[in-house]
Amino acid sequence: MAAEHAVAPTPADTAWSRIVGHYDALLGLGDSPVVRLHRAVAVAEADGPEAGLEELIGLVLPGHRLPSVRATLLARLGRVEEARDAFEEALALCGNAAEAEHLAGRLADL
Repeated sequence: MAAEHAVAPTPADTAWSRIVGHYDALLGLGDSPVVRLHRAVAVAEADGPEAGLEELIGLVLPGHRLPSVRATLLARLGRVEEARDAFEEALALCGNAAEAEHLAGRLADL
């Protein structure tokens, strides 16, 4: 995955569909909610935020990262109230001051 980012001339040129394929290969070695979360982000980049949200359905992962990703995708779709709720959930679960500050800023930007 890092190589895909490294060879892309710009972020917009990243081969997200190949990155999804790399995550699929990882999942073939063993299921992991963290890999599924990262794959959902790659799917959102390849196919749009709605597709990424679909990938999150049924995913269980403790902590703030899952609601943070959900919030980001909802915000990209213009679903502001849902994004706000998800950012608030992420903030409530976040134990890292720097990450909480970032999440609070994202929430304020809504």
